[in-house]
Amino acid sequence: MRRLHRLRPDRVSLRWKIAALAAATAFLVVAAVGVLVHVWTAHDIRNRAEAQASNSVYAAMDVYRRTGALTEGASLDPAELPADLRNPPDGDRHTAYDPRVDGNLGPSVWAAQRTEGPGSPVLAVQVNMGPQLYGLRRLDMSMAVASLAALAAAAPLTVYGAGLLARRLRRVSETATRISAGDLDTRTGPTRGRDEVADIAATVDLMADSLARRLHTERRFTADVAHELRTPVGGLLAAADLLPPGETEDLLRARVRDLRGLVEDLLEISRLDAGVEQPVRVPVPLGAVVTEAAARTGLDTAVTVTGAPCDEPRDAPVDEAAHTVETDPRRLERIVGNLVVNAHRHGSPPVEVTVEGHTVIVRDHGPGFPADLLRHGPQRFHTGAAERGSGHGLGLTIALGQARLLGAELHFGNAPDGGAVATLRLPD
Repeated sequence: MRRLHRLRPDRVSLRWKIAALAAATAFLVVAAVGVLVHVWTAHDIRNRAEAQASNSVYAAMDVYRRTGALTEGASLDPAELPADLRNPPDGDRHTAYDPRVDGNLGPSVWAAQRTEGPGSPVLAVQVNMGPQLYGLRRLDMSMAVASLAALAAAAPLTVYGAGLLARRLRRVSETATRISAGDLDTRTGPTRGRDEVADIAATVDLMADSLARRLHTERRFTADVAHELRTPVGGLLAAADLLPPGETEDLLRARVRDLRGLVEDLLEISRLDAGVEQPVRVPVPLGAVVTEAAARTGLDTAVTVTGAPCDEPRDAPVDEAAHTVETDPRRLERIVGNLVVNAHRHGSPPVEVTVEGHTVIVRDHGPGFPADLLRHGPQRFHTGAAERGSGHGLGLTIALGQARLLGAELHFGNAPDGGAVATLRLPD
């Protein structure tokens, strides 16, 4: 039976991916803005300090040259003066940054100018940037706190918005999953918004409509062909009975029987596809029904019934009357017969049928089921691989359809030591 490839249980939800991406983007934006503001503010503080120091030196120099007195904050050749300003090359004003910190003093900007010609004292003024830089640190802290608060407020909104998108996408995914399982009547329906998700939902619905129309056309064609062929095939079979006995009559009769079997299989598939079949459930001894079904194929098949109750040993004698299942015996025989015929036709002997409880296992010792059948399940008119032999590929398709009708599970696999294994599990 074809198994659906569901989403991994350990997947990361799209909601959290979007939320994480939004948070990371917001963090990068906040960090970039914070760095930009910090650098711009620090540069502005230094430029203002240099301008203030240069203006102070200009004013102090004017007073000093007129009166010989020093204004407040001005000094001649101070010991703390940076080395770059101790011997200025000319009488112009120069500034220098001093990173030293002494208590509340520093970092600072110095401005200096020689009072007269070469060798004369240097008048210098120091502007402390400590208070402004302290304000910059407070600004950085305020921005960090505000950014964290904004992220904390935006994260739930992002998760909520991403959740809405994820739910819409999940709805489309569930619809596609049901369609892949064969439920072509399911639809996503109208979705909110006019975005890509709505386009995807509409596309999935259109795809389902197209698949349903094509499948309906295929099923109707199959049923019509089978019905149309049934009458001429019956006529051929009657005509074969009129031929004189001989090799030609036997060959023709065999081919007509094969053709009639193909037509009956097509009719059965068309009824299963149309959903008009209804099982007639009655209590039946599973072991006996399976044994009879294998015997009716006329093929050499070993049947083993080992379904002892759970409170009895495995090797205890099996009471067939006590081991009954409520199912449709005709359909059960059809399933077992098709599996046995398929094992003989495409596998190698010995073919073994084992009944364990409510499970029937049919195994051959041939090349095993092809990988394509294991992945996608049996497909009509497709036998999978050349080494599996020839055939029209309807036997396993019918067995799978009848199993679904009975509410049973039919799985296909290969034994580790070689051979195809078909496992039918009937409902309890």
